[in-house]
Amino acid sequence: MDEESGADPFTETSKELNPGLKGRDIREAFNTSAYQILLVANKFQTGFDQPLLCGMYVDKRLAGIQAVQTLSRLNRAYPGKNTTYVVDFANNAEDVLTAFKTYYETAELAATTDPNLVYDLRAKLDAAGHYDDHEIERVVELLLNPKAKQEQLAKALEPVADRILKRYAAARTDFEGATLKKNGDAAEKAKQTMDALLLFKGDMEAFIRLYTFLSQIFDYGNTAIEKRGMFYKHLVRLLDFGRERSGVDLSKVVLTHYHLKAGDKAPLAWKEGPTIPLDPLSEAGSGQVQDKEKALLSEIIEKVNDLFSGDLTDEDRIRFVHHVRDRLLESTDLQSQAANNSKAQFSASPDLTVALDHAVMGALDSYSAMSAQALNNPQTKQGLKKVLLDLAGLYEKLREKGTAA
Repeated sequence: MDEESGADPFTETSKELNPGLKGRDIREAFNTSAYQILLVANKFQTGFDQPLLCGMYVDKRLAGIQAVQTLSRLNRAYPGKNTTYVVDFANNAEDVLTAFKTYYETAELAATTDPNLVYDLRAKLDAAGHYDDHEIERVVELLLNPKAKQEQLAKALEPVADRILKRYAAARTDFEGATLKKNGDAAEKAKQTMDALLLFKGDMEAFIRLYTFLSQIFDYGNTAIEKRGMFYKHLVRLLDFGRERSGVDLSKVVLTHYHLKAGDKAPLAWKEGPTIPLDPLSEAGSGQVQDKEKALLSEIIEKVNDLFSGDLTDEDRIRFVHHVRDRLLESTDLQSQAANNSKAQFSASPDLTVALDHAVMGALDSYSAMSAQALNNPQTKQGLKKVLLDLAGLYEKLREKGTAA
């Protein structure tokens, strides 16, 4: 929903986005010659069934079941459709092969899924104290009432969502203030609050997935479980933590030219090697707020948080590091140096410093704030270099590429 453009939510069938649809389902529109290209973010990656689709351009990372579900949008048969193609800008053949091999012939479960996981997750979510039974009942009554209006549902959900979002915003403000004042205890306390709220949202999403799957084969006979599934499904959509930012005006952007370059072609050996069985659902919602940073990703975020300031999310920071690293990994000169020098020698290479500058400048369009800080502050750039070498595996990956060359 864009408040400046209108109060109503926008969908693919909105007249503002696709006036030519005139209320038709987008699948039906593709049966005509008027529509031949569909731009997809997330919604149509799964479940979209249009047999005429024959080509796909992929510019985002796909892995596991998401890769299978997304690419399988093309596998519907249609008279005269004798081939399909995928142009992938973001993934390698090995990752896609690994994802598909699990389901290529016969998918097997390594063990069974415990249906009681739903009850465990319900207890954990209830114990968080972000809602009460009355609020759940009010939302469910509206969802089951065919005469209820969307605005009534919004008003029923708003108090819960508003309460949670305000807690997150307050904790974020406290965290930023404590960080500036170098008050470690207060910063850690605020961060734990933020992490707990993010975990709460993740647990709701886990409940929805788990209950949707298990309820097809197991009769819970418990309306409280079903009601929570309905309540969580609508509440979780409203919890967009930390994404408050102004939009980017692209109305004057004009495509002047483009260049296509063929990438690697690799045969995919479907039947070679063992097929990995699927793991059952286990310990859904068992995540805990960490008092200490344990995962490598968390270490990177922690280090980068100290380097860059501004209205940035953890996702922004980690993507920037990966973006710069991936650009550096393309350098054949750096690959050769890493293969023939120790890590300390490679770290001191002037070529690495020059390449880092070019990589950061190459990220300006997508990550302008962080790129500018790295280019204008030698300490920030040196810190970024240290993160790339010590935590992001830059030297090891370059050495591996250089040795294999």
